[in-house]
Amino acid sequence: MSTRASPPPSSAFMLICLLHSVIALSSGALMMFRMKEIYTFTHGIETATKLLGSTPHDQLLIRTSDSFSGLLLFAIGLLLFMVAFVEDMNFQSFFAKGCIFLHVFMAVWRFWFERRVEDLAWDSVRQTVGDILLSLSWVFFLVYSWGEKYD
Repeated sequence: MSTRASPPPSSAFMLICLLHSVIALSSGALMMFRMKEIYTFTHGIETATKLLGSTPHDQLLIRTSDSFSGLLLFAIGLLLFMVAFVEDMNFQSFFAKGCIFLHVFMAVWRFWFERRVEDLAWDSVRQTVGDILLSLSWVFFLVYSWGEKYD
């Protein structure tokens, strides 16, 4: 019975995971602690005021929601950091395909639903392009690893 050895691990996987990890960690930390400033910087003062709520109860709910979203994004960044050091090429390929699926799904969700929110419509295009670019980094990894496998 012959067992087929797994191909050697790719350094591109580690690089992409670490890059995505830094993006998720920094975005998550900013969402938890500096959401008002982010809204003002990305949407302008008028839209930021609308997005932050009009009553103290609404503001508390929105801040709590933003904090939990930031915490989730921060946890995803930590997960990406840990996954970056996995050396199994089959896992790397599986993980990259899952990330492509998630980024494409997010881009579709932004295109179909988020653009319908009047205050977020102009920003959804930029975020959709960002999701597609992040997805392309994983596509390039798969193409690169496929070329490494057959060299």
